[in-house]
Amino acid sequence: MRRILVVGVTGAGKTTLAEAVGERLGLPCHEMDALHYTGPNWATDAKLTETVSRVTAEPRWIVDSLGPPEVRDVLWGRADTVLWLDYGKRVFMPRVLRRSLARTLTREVLFGGNRETWAGWLSREHPARWAWSQHAGRRREIELLTRDPRFAPLDTLRFTRPRDTAAWLASL
Repeated sequence: MRRILVVGVTGAGKTTLAEAVGERLGLPCHEMDALHYTGPNWATDAKLTETVSRVTAEPRWIVDSLGPPEVRDVLWGRADTVLWLDYGKRVFMPRVLRRSLARTLTREVLFGGNRETWAGWLSREHPARWAWSQHAGRRREIELLTRDPRFAPLDTLRFTRPRDTAAWLASL
């Protein structure tokens, strides 16, 4: 495990796991949202493909995302391991709701200086609504990517329960 993707739906714990694995294995950890959202009003990095290409050209790394479509082939083509947090809604929905509520209440500064707002809760792109509506599609998408011959051989570890993930992490 030298080039790792941590994938799953919003709120599954991708960043938390990526940071813990990165620390244990001495891998530089890259948060995709920080690479992707670089300006106010959730502006995206016009040079994201270049940035991701540079990050993944390194011999060792961990990224907490399956990647936006424009960089997905680069990420998956250079990864050697996928850690898939394939949790049910009863696991990730309380997490994403708590996180978004805390971010909204504290006005935490996020990627590119952005913040979650009360008005944002009404948007289809709000993390809670996104996680709920995208769960089934994201699961199918990840399943297809892990089986795509263009990205072989990928060592895929699929975790369906947080306690299994924790036990695996403890074994590192």
